[in-house]
Amino acid sequence: MKFGFYTPNFDFCGDARVLAELAHEAEDAGWDGFFIWDHLQVIEPAVDPWVALTAMALRTERIRLGTLVTPVPRRHIAKLAREVTSLDHLSNGRLILGVGAGFPYLPDYAAFGDRGDARQRAAKLDEGLELLTALWSGEPVNHHGAHYQVECAGFQPPVQRPRVPIWVGAAWPAKRPLARAARWDGVVPVGGQGLEVAPKDLASIVAAVRAQRSADDAFDVTQFGVTKDPGDTAVVAASAEAGATWWIDYVYARGGSLAATRARLRQGPPRL
Repeated sequence: MKFGFYTPNFDFCGDARVLAELAHEAEDAGWDGFFIWDHLQVIEPAVDPWVALTAMALRTERIRLGTLVTPVPRRHIAKLAREVTSLDHLSNGRLILGVGAGFPYLPDYAAFGDRGDARQRAAKLDEGLELLTALWSGEPVNHHGAHYQVECAGFQPPVQRPRVPIWVGAAWPAKRPLARAARWDGVVPVGGQGLEVAPKDLASIVAAVRAQRSADDAFDVTQFGVTKDPGDTAVVAASAEAGATWWIDYVYARGGSLAATRARLRQGPPRL
């Protein structure tokens, strides 16, 4: 199991310099990944996640970096493809792209005219992911779909091949997002009452995804949670047994603090 840390890109983490220093401290403390939210506006101050990831990549050498998750339907697809490629080169192949359909009821989605029902957003996400991989191939793209019209020369491919890993957000117990995740490189399950899901549900998620993939395919399964210190491992161990490949500690935007976040990071990841 690998261990990541997850913070908002706003409030006390709404500064690219702060996030860069936190990522640096996480790397020093032995964490394997550092991930941030991708929201436009929730609590001020807020920082653009791609600007923040750039600063984080320049301040680190080993740790994996990425968004959990980017709502692809509200992004300009060519801009997103270019940002991901640029960051993958800048980080020397350390980027992970978490994706989702987005929640239109959130202020930073609906407030800027990004709407559409769940089915429309899911269809746009599916088409967008296929288009992203085409843009990353280095070959010319001639795409005329329901949601995207693209004709262009090939982009420079990312460092990672065949592509930057794509982890797909899936709200349990919905089945279609799990089927989508099975077509890519990882799943980011979230529960109905919070980010984490119960270990028994995680085992069901893993079984559902594995049933649609070859047994020897590499595939990541994340589990969110909050640990008090490196010895707080009961739920971590249960999640690993259920099939999680990444444990991701997270901090709350409301009620949290930069000092508490830094203190937990410096303690290091859970020790199984």
